[in-house]
Amino acid sequence: MGLLNLVEDRPTPKSVYNWRVYALALIASCGSNMIGYTSAFIGTTITLKSFQEEFGFVDMTDNQIDLISENIVSLFIAGAFFGALFTYPVGYYLGRKWSLVIASAIFTLGSGLQLGTKGSSGLGIMYGGRVLSGLGTGVASNIIPIYLSELAPPAIRGRLVGLYELGWQIGGLVGFWINYGVEVTMTPSHEQWIIPFAVQLIPSGMLFFGALWIRESPRWLFGRGRREEAMANLCWIRQLDENDIYITEEVAAIDQAYEEQVAKVGMGFWKPFQSVATRPNIMWRLFLGCMLFFWQNGSGINAINYYSPTIFKSIGVADDTVNLMTGFFGVIKAVMTFVWLLFLVDQLGRRKLLLGGAVTGSICMWVIGGYICAVKPENNPSQSLDGGGIAAIFFFYLWTAVYTPTWNGTPWVINSEFFDPNIRSLAQAATTGSNWLFNFLVSRFTKQMFATMHYGVYFFFAALSFFAFFFAFFLIPETSGIPLEVVDRLFEIKPVWRANERLKAQLKEDEERFRFEIKEGAFDKNEPEEYVENRDS
Repeated sequence: MGLLNLVEDRPTPKSVYNWRVYALALIASCGSNMIGYTSAFIGTTITLKSFQEEFGFVDMTDNQIDLISENIVSLFIAGAFFGALFTYPVGYYLGRKWSLVIASAIFTLGSGLQLGTKGSSGLGIMYGGRVLSGLGTGVASNIIPIYLSELAPPAIRGRLVGLYELGWQIGGLVGFWINYGVEVTMTPSHEQWIIPFAVQLIPSGMLFFGALWIRESPRWLFGRGRREEAMANLCWIRQLDENDIYITEEVAAIDQAYEEQVAKVGMGFWKPFQSVATRPNIMWRLFLGCMLFFWQNGSGINAINYYSPTIFKSIGVADDTVNLMTGFFGVIKAVMTFVWLLFLVDQLGRRKLLLGGAVTGSICMWVIGGYICAVKPENNPSQSLDGGGIAAIFFFYLWTAVYTPTWNGTPWVINSEFFDPNIRSLAQAATTGSNWLFNFLVSRFTKQMFATMHYGVYFFFAALSFFAFFFAFFLIPETSGIPLEVVDRLFEIKPVWRANERLKAQLKEDEERFRFEIKEGAFDKNEPEEYVENRDS
C-alpha cells in the first residue's frame, strides 16, 4: 500500500478528502506544536551557562541543581495533568472550538509570566508561569485528538489525528535546536536564555487566532441539538450537499449513536460518570487507554525529551557537543513522524506499530545499558567516543527512529478511537490525564534515577518495553478504518488480533443491505430517524 491508497469503510466521494479538513487539522495541531516546543526546549535551556549563572547554580550542589531542574520541568506537567481533567466540563459546555481558544489563552499567559523571571527575583514567577502553561497544555492535549477524530473521515482519521503528533515533533525539533543556536551565536547573557522562553508565544498565538476561525465539531453540535448548524458545518467540511448519500449515511450514524446515548447513558453532565461506573466493558477500555500511556512513558521517551543532556552525558558525549547531539535527536524524531503520518499509521495500522516498536525499542535499550555497564563512561571521561560509544549512539538513534513512529504517537491515535461519542470527552480526559500523571513521575524522578541506578535506568526501560509487547498483542485490537459509532462492536469480537478484519466484513454486509433497501425504496433517505430505525430492525 502506498501514500495515496486509503482503506475506506464505505464508498467515499473524493471531495471528502479536501483542503478544508486538512486546514482544520493543521490549525488545531498548532496546539501540539506549542506542547512539543515547550517539552523540548526546557531541558537544554536550563543547562545554558547564562541561565545557571543568573540563578546561582554554580554555588549549588548537584542534588540542589537536580531538584530545581526537576521542579521547573515537573510543575509544567503537573499543571497539564489538572488541565486535562478540567477539559471535560469546558468541552461539554463550550465545545471543541472554544476549548482550544481557552487553552491557547491560558498557555500564552503562562508563557508571558515566564518572561518576567529574573535572577534578582528568583524562580517563583517562572514556577507559576510553568503551571499556567501546563494547564493550557492539558486542555489542548485533550481536546485536539477529540476534535480531529470527530471531523475526520474514517479512512484518513489516523492521518489527521497523526498531525497532532507531527505538530508535537516539529515543535520539539525547534525546541531542541534553538538552544544550540543561541549557545553558538550569542554570548552568555539574560537575553540568551530568555529567547527560548519567548518563542513559546509563537505557536500559542497561532492556535489562538486560528481557533477563532475553525468550525465547531458537527458531532458536538448534533449532541447539543443544534442540527441546522451541525449540518452546515458537516457539509462545509465534507464539501458535499446535505442530500448527498454520503452525508445522509454519516448523519444517520451520528443520530443512531446519540439515540443509543440517550437510551443507555443520557445527555446530562453527570450521566457519563454514572454510565462508566456501571459498565465494566467501558472501565476495561479506560484501563487499556491509560495503560497505553503507562507503557509509552515506561519506554523512556519522555525522560529523554526532558533530560536529553543527562542521557547523552551518561553515554559519554562531551559537554560541548551535547546540544548538537540533542538537535540530531530532534531531527530524527521529526523525520520519522512524517514517515509514520504518511506511510504507516493508516496503511500499516496501529497494532503492528506497537508490536514492532516494543521489541526493537527493548533491544536497543539493552544494548545501550550494556555498553554503559561495561565501559562506565562517567568514570572514564573522554573528549571523543570510542568504537563502543559510537555503537551506543547508533543504537540510541535507532531506538529514536523506531520508537517515534510507534509508541510515541500511536497511543494518542488509538485513544481518540477507543470510545464512542457517548463518553468520548470523559474518556479522553481520563486517558490524557493518565498520560500527564505518568509523564510527571518520569520528569520528577529521572535525574534521581540516573544518580542512583546509572546504567540500570536503561535496563529498566528495556524491560518495560519488552512487557509492552505482550500487553499490545493480547489486549489491543486494531482500530484503523472502523467508524467511531461502531467501535463498541470491535471489543465484542474475540480473539483481539482478528477483531478488525471480522468487524469490517460485518460492516460491509450491513452497508450492502442498507444500500439495497434505499435502492428498493424501503424508506425515504431524507428522513434519517425513520430509515435508521428500519435498518436496525
